[in-house]
Amino acid sequence: MRLLLAALLFHSAGLAAACNLRIAPEEWPPYFHNDKSGPGGVDYELLRAIVDQAGCTLQIEKEMPPARRNVLFLQGKLDLQMAASATDERRGFARFSLPYRQETVGLFTVPEKLDKLRTVGSFQDIAARRASLLAPRLGYYGDDYERALPLLNAEGRRSTFGTFEQGIKMLDAGRGDIIMGDALALRHTARLHNVKIVALAYVPFRAPVHLMLNAASTTQAQLARINQAITQLEQNGALPAIRARHGIN
Repeated sequence: MRLLLAALLFHSAGLAAACNLRIAPEEWPPYFHNDKSGPGGVDYELLRAIVDQAGCTLQIEKEMPPARRNVLFLQGKLDLQMAASATDERRGFARFSLPYRQETVGLFTVPEKLDKLRTVGSFQDIAARRASLLAPRLGYYGDDYERALPLLNAEGRRSTFGTFEQGIKMLDAGRGDIIMGDALALRHTARLHNVKIVALAYVPFRAPVHLMLNAASTTQAQLARINQAITQLEQNGALPAIRARHGIN
């Protein structure tokens, strides 16, 4: 009986210590890509370092549309999402790690329009200069943008795009004067399509992003392991080195 009890306790401890995290990331260069050489990208490199340091394993599921991924996450069939903003609404079903990088939303234009636009200091300023803005169809890009939306829309100063490739092509075709979006992703996409863009000094939004763990399928102990790993990797320089290699902070 004692041997059986000991075996059961050992098995239970093993389950408690297990840390297998299921994730279904979407293709979003340069943050994540999955090709013949396997998964890669700056977010994947950061995640891989954190998960390994925490003694966890990563199970990458097939790519799926964001809406489907969110449903599976809410159902407890996925454990982890990358590059998440911590919101009160999400805290009802998720746990958030310490920040592991910063998200920077930038404004860019083409070189020949820079002189006209370089001193833009707000979205209201864009409308006042009778300039036009290309913006992602979905997402939160700061309070200044939210306040200016009615004005931009009323004056027909805003057009939206679904992908960064589409947005960069619209900018190159002259369908907008300024494009807004994740700074690293826009620069990456512009390089792929040989479109020269330059950043404006005004940065509308910058915020930390986190790993988002499913509250139903993960434990507080697993979150503690993830947070300890992030702290250790920040202190020993491993995470800063990855970010620096990709040109982010």
